[in-house]
Amino acid sequence: MLWYKSWLETRSRFLIGLVLMMLAAAGAVIAYPRLMKLMPLATTVDTSGKLGRRLSEAVELAREYRGYVWSQWVRQSVIQMGTLFAVLLGSGGLLSHTAGGAALFTLSMPVSRNRVLGVRAATGLAELLALAIIPALLIPLLSPGVGQSYSVMDALVHGACFFVAGAAFFSLALLLSTVFNDLWRPLLIACGVAVALALLEMVLRGEWPHGIFRVMSGEDYFRTGRLPWLGLLASAAASAAMLYAATRSIARQDF
Repeated sequence: MLWYKSWLETRSRFLIGLVLMMLAAAGAVIAYPRLMKLMPLATTVDTSGKLGRRLSEAVELAREYRGYVWSQWVRQSVIQMGTLFAVLLGSGGLLSHTAGGAALFTLSMPVSRNRVLGVRAATGLAELLALAIIPALLIPLLSPGVGQSYSVMDALVHGACFFVAGAAFFSLALLLSTVFNDLWRPLLIACGVAVALALLEMVLRGEWPHGIFRVMSGEDYFRTGRLPWLGLLASAAASAAMLYAATRSIARQDF
């Protein structure tokens, strides 16, 4: 019953996220031939200055299909949409007013609060894993339709990197949901933290190779073929710490 209740609470966010990310993956593949037709115009772009250099890098990445998928799908769509839906899946829950009397009913059941929270976390993480893997597998599935091929292994690795790093934002939102009794404050605070970290990585780009969004995009794997183990372990440790803090927080609540 706990599993089914957790699914009912999050299914609309999960299904919307899954559909949107699948559409984005399909759109990225379909847009590739059109982009290739515009590639000759790239020689007219002014590459001086910081913005010009970034545009030049994007053009060079897009010349190869694997680089195009990583730069346009993984580094942009996956990070932006994936982070948002990771936060949405973690927000709300036991104390949320949007749950009405269901929250108190759940907490009155003959199960421990840790189990209730554990089921809620496991359900959300399973949904996040589906968001990470299913849209990613669409890339190798649809690529032959535009005359290209994409490695299933690359799709799975990038999906796994997104899941492990994205779980930190899910865990943060879940922790905040044990502190605030509404949906919006955990959502906005977690999104604010994500934006701040993204801006910090932009400022420190090249100086800090273990930023969470760099890990989420699997940039090290794309460029060197090596997994960002340190970043993955740090993300997993942060998620575990926040989930543990959530169990301690919910245990101290007076209902």
